[in-house]
Amino acid sequence: MSAMAKLKPKHFLWQVEGRVARIRLDRPERKNPLTFDSYAELRDTFRDLVYAEDVDAVVFLPNGGNFCSGGDVHDIIGPLVKMDMKALLAFTRMTGDFVKAMLNCGKPIIAAVDGVAVGAGAIIAMASDIRIATPEAKTAFLFTRVGLAGCDMGACAILPRIIGHGRAAELLYTGRTMSAAEGERWGFYNRLVDAAALEADALDMAKRIVSGPTFAHGITKTQLNQEWSMGLDQAIEAEAQAQAICMQTGDFERAYQAFVAKEKPVFEGN
Repeated sequence: MSAMAKLKPKHFLWQVEGRVARIRLDRPERKNPLTFDSYAELRDTFRDLVYAEDVDAVVFLPNGGNFCSGGDVHDIIGPLVKMDMKALLAFTRMTGDFVKAMLNCGKPIIAAVDGVAVGAGAIIAMASDIRIATPEAKTAFLFTRVGLAGCDMGACAILPRIIGHGRAAELLYTGRTMSAAEGERWGFYNRLVDAAALEADALDMAKRIVSGPTFAHGITKTQLNQEWSMGLDQAIEAEAQAQAICMQTGDFERAYQAFVAKEKPVFEGN
């Protein structure tokens, strides 16, 4: 296990408080685009979170009124048009590995979206577990608008599971913007809150999560992801095994003892 509170990333802002990590992309003057370096550093950070003993939830926050404008046109798209196939595949695998790292980090992730969340920014929101947005949030999977397929970084696998096949197909074929109201109505956003309350609302959700049985939360995240590719019988058996593991934890006994004593349980994540 490792500690990550003192992490000092070069390409995004990072803060850990109360076992909740906050991430902000840090180019607000450009609506927070991603670069080759920030992609790789985010991927590596989420890979390391698997072993973090001082982080139990992650919140992606906007910066300067915007979430993320996707891949930087000059720093990423310009160089990509000059690359050969081998280099291009290395890049697309790297960006996909970032999403895999988010899915497999073992920590619940909350995306708090304001302003622009497009391209890879929409993917970050999509790959999070819970999404909260302001009424001003504008979300677009705009890959087709730059001459690419909509099947980027897991979009064709994950987005239909959130909003349904037809709605996902519309967004991925057209690249049009999904309004915040649509996003909430379609189930992409859990809820909408005013911009002034967004960060506090997302952090409150994160604090509620980390006050719970965090070992069991990790199991829940694993099952949510792994059961996509399981049949029903496999899923029920996997959940039986997962729940039996959780029944061996101290948190399970703590909950029972608190119930008997008519007290609120205090979970310790083990």
